[in-house]
Amino acid sequence: MRTILVSGERLFGVVSGKTTSRSQNDKPESVRHSGQVIFLLTLCLFVLGAACISGRAQSPVDGIDARANTAELASQLGSADPLLRQRSAEALARLAAVDQKKLVEGYQLQEKNKEVRLALDWALYRMGKSEALFRVVHELGSSRQEQAIGYLAELESPDLLYPFLKKENNPAKVNAGLLKALARIGDSQTLELIKPYRESLQPSVADAAEIASDEIEKRLGQETTTTRSRPRTVEKPQPQEH
Repeated sequence: MRTILVSGERLFGVVSGKTTSRSQNDKPESVRHSGQVIFLLTLCLFVLGAACISGRAQSPVDGIDARANTAELASQLGSADPLLRQRSAEALARLAAVDQKKLVEGYQLQEKNKEVRLALDWALYRMGKSEALFRVVHELGSSRQEQAIGYLAELESPDLLYPFLKKENNPAKVNAGLLKALARIGDSQTLELIKPYRESLQPSVADAAEIASDEIEKRLGQETTTTRSRPRTVEKPQPQEH
């Protein structure tokens, strides 16, 4: 009968009534080497596993670049989480992922969540469906105004919003939303366009136009008061030499 006891760094074996003592350092070299290899392999597997978990934890929507997997983003439009669906649609919009347009159109038709549907409309506009912009502008009159303003502020030119602002019988909330979007992307031409709205009888529109003017002037580094008060200078004709 053989009994093995481990104590500290020494191994004691009792074999046939005889006690022998052997240090762990007396193990064969091959045994010690095998133990080191197993330890290193275990450590590598642990590190790789942690990296995989970290990679899965970071959704592709967290950081969008040109290398993002649009198919993976589109697949998340079927998620049960409405916030994930909205963020995925917004990511596809930033990428203008035309290759996913048909799929996005399908999800837009069946989407019940209004915030997600608005994000899908914005994505469709960015993918080339121009009529979707009408639906985004329409949402300025809803409780999702800030969401719609955020999208419209990403337009490549304020000119795209002018036809909407010039429409007659717009609800005050829609005009105010358009002016808020123009405050972010407007230029010197916008300043001229929104001047009449500063005198609007609808307080929300007048306030939005005033703020938009201030924001645009600040961004362009202009001071209209200085420009208006600056006298015109006319050069005097030089006397002709005889």
